[in-house]
Amino acid sequence: MMSDFLIIVAVVVIAAFFWQLRQMAELSKAYAEQSCGKQRVQFVSIAMLNASPSIGGQTGLCWNAKFMFEFSTDGENLFKAHIDMKGKTIKKVSWPIFPEPDWQSAPMARGKFGGCGSGGGCNSGKCR
Repeated sequence: MMSDFLIIVAVVVIAAFFWQLRQMAELSKAYAEQSCGKQRVQFVSIAMLNASPSIGGQTGLCWNAKFMFEFSTDGENLFKAHIDMKGKTIKKVSWPIFPEPDWQSAPMARGKFGGCGSGGGCNSGKCR
């Protein structure tokens, strides 16, 4: 009877930790996409590098996690940046040094990041 209760508690704790990691992954992706939009670069992908349990956060037990995301300034070259999180809080974002985006010469310079296909852009006449 007691062993059944302990197994159920262990399963619930593992599920809660997994759920918290999934929430952290979703928050880090949304933050990376938003940050790439502010930097005027193209978001490519995101991955979790590592995660370890920690004491602190809102619930007492949480995860320290490090995410790596890739972005591009010209549609050809990839750069990697890192997001450090504790629980659902972003502690640090580390950007590499990268060249200023030149969206006018990028092969697919359309969409919400600027360039010739973005509604109000390209008054220079190069796009026509």
